[in-house]
Amino acid sequence: MSIASSQPPVAHRTAKPATRHTAPLAHARHHAHLRPVPDHAVEPAPSRRIGEVGTVPAVVSENLLVPTLTGAVDYANFDHAASTPALVSVKAAVDTALRTYSSVHRGNGWASKVTSAWYEQARAEVRSFVGAREGDEVVFTRNSTDSFNLLARALPRDTQVFVFETEHHAALLPWAARRTHRLPVPGSVADAETLLRAALKEHHGRHRLVVLAGASNVTGEVWPVRRLAAIARRAGARVVLDAAQYAPHRPVSLDDLGVDYVVLSGHKLYAPFGAGVLAGRADWLDAAAPYLAGGGATKAVTERGVEWQAGAARHEAGSPNVIGTIALAAACNALRTNGSAIEAHETELGDRLREGLSAIDGVETYSIFGPDHERVAVVTFTVDGLDSSLVSTVLSAEHGIGVRDGKFCAHLCVDALLDDPYAAGPTTAVRASVGLATTAEHVERLIAAVTELAAHGPRAAYVHGPGGWAPQHDPRALDVARPW
Repeated sequence: MSIASSQPPVAHRTAKPATRHTAPLAHARHHAHLRPVPDHAVEPAPSRRIGEVGTVPAVVSENLLVPTLTGAVDYANFDHAASTPALVSVKAAVDTALRTYSSVHRGNGWASKVTSAWYEQARAEVRSFVGAREGDEVVFTRNSTDSFNLLARALPRDTQVFVFETEHHAALLPWAARRTHRLPVPGSVADAETLLRAALKEHHGRHRLVVLAGASNVTGEVWPVRRLAAIARRAGARVVLDAAQYAPHRPVSLDDLGVDYVVLSGHKLYAPFGAGVLAGRADWLDAAAPYLAGGGATKAVTERGVEWQAGAARHEAGSPNVIGTIALAAACNALRTNGSAIEAHETELGDRLREGLSAIDGVETYSIFGPDHERVAVVTFTVDGLDSSLVSTVLSAEHGIGVRDGKFCAHLCVDALLDDPYAAGPTTAVRASVGLATTAEHVERLIAAVTELAAHGPRAAYVHGPGGWAPQHDPRALDVARPW
């Protein structure tokens, strides 16, 4: 079910006057030989200091060399919004945990005791990271998608769900269709508030849940969570916060933000080991059937039936991802300890990136609430006359830059942002997302590369096949050896 917006759903665009530069794809400026990439691991650089506000944690991929059409360069990672590299401290925690890795909660051997203790200590670390209240549960899952699906299964019968169409598919799709009310892409913060008030007033029910993003995975804009959560509370509704894009960049507190549940993913928090979290109020979770039926979720099994556990164990059946949860806890500790330095690092680079891309003729950048709205370091853009997939391919092949192209698992949001009733504009976009693996040199390299691409097109010739765009003559060795 959809609700009409009080303002046009087309979001703000920021662009210089566009001049179409469609360079012929057969044009090739040069064909140089590829210099070999060393096959040994490069030692990660030490943590970087930012003024007096702390340390920027090091990632294991620092100084990673990648091949381009003309040689090897330091990899410029602008794909943090999809997945982040591991922190050095996270890898160290994993290496330590692997020595005593064993079963949890079911063994009296020393290794099992140690592993069980670390698993529950990881839960306590995550509890602190999300600012959980007394009585809140912290349930470990696989990722944010898994967490939202768990919560959807745990909702009381006939719960009405309210979700903006700006949401990532993980937060948009798990809910029962006939009880879900979709709110269109708002034109401003005030519009978002008006839409939510109207929807809550129109659709009553004993149980209602509002789904909110902390930060948009498309534009990086920080949503007015406190203001929207207050509207929901006044109407007697609960709120679940999608913090997948928010938690890596800003402090999270269930109580301070005024939300009932929070969802996040380790692979976006510099702990890419397959763990996620659903944290929040226990009553709906304890009243629901277990998410998975199996060992660990059971208190007793008899011929007459099953008595299920309460608390987090109720939804964590089977042998859990111990290594993933320890990695997640290590990442949460590092981010919480060095939050000020991380925010300063990302703000400096993000501001320069937005400023640089917005100044390029033929490039458009996009926003939901307007170009001056607060955001994390994410910029979504298009290059006039060039397919977004070609842009990302050229940036990688010619400049060693990693970005994301497409609709970013937020199709309704991207469609609204790119919609232009007066022109046959692009249907997909490019997203550049800054993180701890990004440096000032990477930002300048990306700005220079997009400037050149918008003005002159690709340097080399590219062809489009079943796998997408690729250089017509590619000297890079794509048959990379397996790591095992």
